[in-house]
Amino acid sequence: MSRRAFIALLGGAALAHSVVARAQAVMPVIGFLSGRSQRESARDAAAFRDGLNEMGYIDGQNVTIEYRWAESRNERLPELAAGLVRRHVAVIAAVGGNNAAFVAKAATATIPIVFTSGADPVEIGLVASFNRPGGNVTGVSWFASELGPKHLGLLHELVPKITITALIVNPNSPEFRRQPEHAQQAARSIGWQLHVISARSESEIDAAFTTAVLRRAGAVIIGTDPFLFSRRDQIVAQAAHHAVPTIYFDRAFVAAGGLISYGNSISDAYRRAGVQTGRLLKGAKPNDLPVDQATKFELVINLKTAKLLGLTIPPSLLARADQVIE
Repeated sequence: MSRRAFIALLGGAALAHSVVARAQAVMPVIGFLSGRSQRESARDAAAFRDGLNEMGYIDGQNVTIEYRWAESRNERLPELAAGLVRRHVAVIAAVGGNNAAFVAKAATATIPIVFTSGADPVEIGLVASFNRPGGNVTGVSWFASELGPKHLGLLHELVPKITITALIVNPNSPEFRRQPEHAQQAARSIGWQLHVISARSESEIDAAFTTAVLRRAGAVIIGTDPFLFSRRDQIVAQAAHHAVPTIYFDRAFVAAGGLISYGNSISDAYRRAGVQTGRLLKGAKPNDLPVDQATKFELVINLKTAKLLGLTIPPSLLARADQVIE
């Protein structure tokens, strides 16, 4: 090889290295702040990355995602959020419960924040409005806290002869605020009595089912909440132990052996949050980016569990199911 060619080769290699180095230096970092655990969030985190991919962002290629998991311990969220702020991330995806969003909002007024919320984000104070969120916060909402009437309607089809039911909720969750009110109104409309029972710890979950049975509840509704979701195996086991028909807000409960679930596809909401994050990375301003509203609902029924409970699922209900587990 001639000296001139060798020098040209070195120059080309140096230029390529410089381009790669610059690309790495400007690669945006997304902070993924979750109130849940990594294990239970694998499916939803993958859906979030799918949404990013739709916007042209691939983790490890032109964007980096740094994950912070609170493991259902909300007291850990402030320090996790502060660490992401110190990291100077481009966007914070605050997911796994509204507590993550509130903590992120308190931690920074400048870094854009994308939340996922089962509550009305205007009502609970996350944003000023759906179309013009204001400030540095936008996200995805699916109004899971308003599912109580639908859950009661499905139970009325499934076990029409009962007159007493129970709603188990976590009062420490922002999603909790309106659930009892909506459910009580729906219960009165069909002539049922509804008991609201709190469960904010593992021991209180067991006690809640015992209380429901003592109050002669013929069925149980599990309120929307990240902590209750994280304890789904325990909750499903308690429902089986007490042989009480129970309806859930997410299909993961039914996959674990629960009877029936109806609710938004949480994975679809996470995918939408990934899309929202991609829009912010492309230059959209959070105060001008409308809150997305997830509208994909899923009805899942476990026939094996129904048989164990001695229940016959009405054909009309089976016909509407998105999935039937046999």
